[in-house]
Amino acid sequence: MAPPPASPASPASPASLPPGVWRADRLGDGGVAALPSTFPELDAHLPGSGWPLGMLTELIAREPGVGELRLVVPVLRRLTRERKVAILLGPPHVPYAPALASFGIDLDYLIVVQAVQAADRLWAVEQALRSASFGTLLAWLPHERTRPEHLRRMQLAAQGTRGPVFLFRHLPAQFEASPAPLRLLLLPRPGQRLSVQLLKRRGPVLAQPLLLELPQPPSVARPARTAPAGQRATPRPVPDDASAPHVADAGRVAHPADTDAHAQAHADAPSGGGPGPRGLGAAHVLLPLGHDAPSPARPEPPVH
Repeated sequence: MAPPPASPASPASPASLPPGVWRADRLGDGGVAALPSTFPELDAHLPGSGWPLGMLTELIAREPGVGELRLVVPVLRRLTRERKVAILLGPPHVPYAPALASFGIDLDYLIVVQAVQAADRLWAVEQALRSASFGTLLAWLPHERTRPEHLRRMQLAAQGTRGPVFLFRHLPAQFEASPAPLRLLLLPRPGQRLSVQLLKRRGPVLAQPLLLELPQPPSVARPARTAPAGQRATPRPVPDDASAPHVADAGRVAHPADTDAHAQAHADAPSGGGPGPRGLGAAHVLLPLGHDAPSPARPEPPVH
């Protein structure tokens, strides 16, 4: 008696696939732990519905200051409030502490590490990923010195963490191979918006970019006060210790004494008076390296 004809093999369900394997026609959600980005239109297209944990996420942009930091502000706010350390490694501009605090980020759990040499920066990335108090890492990689073997080592080190790992890379990196499971191309758009193109994910290709509304701190959303007619507006005095954040090679960002007042003073400044510090848009969260915020005028001593 002839054996019955073999029936075609049915495709495996996503639940039966081992971790790290997914069907190309659907998102690979299986075994992907993630932290919500708080952008619903973005989470709907990310495996695990958020920023993946324990793996690399590459954020690629033409230049710093297009809104890439505001894209991860909700993550920084959540993790620092949970008393987890957020490490900013090699940022191209000095983080401006008052504006970060106005987003609800706890500065006591925010560490800025400056590593000028490319070799030091790549070494510091791996060391930060091995930190016991790790919450998240934001690292700006040197384009000319970053090789595929560096990225593979970072991906292996990231697998031992329980937080998101963001690598900020220059525009030419979009054409290079990378072991990062998630790669996003960021382009600025008018009206405080950001275009996000998913270059790589565990799932089907997404042809159209996403358009996201970037968050703004509460102080920026308030209308600016205008001086009465005929009266010249004067800047609000700022405490000396809030004039600029202190950044050391491996130091914490200083906690300003009057964060809200200082952030509002910068938010009230007119935005059309020429190029200003790049960072979180109108909040001026990042200052160019080597430039401090202007110190307030000191009152003249009394004459006796």
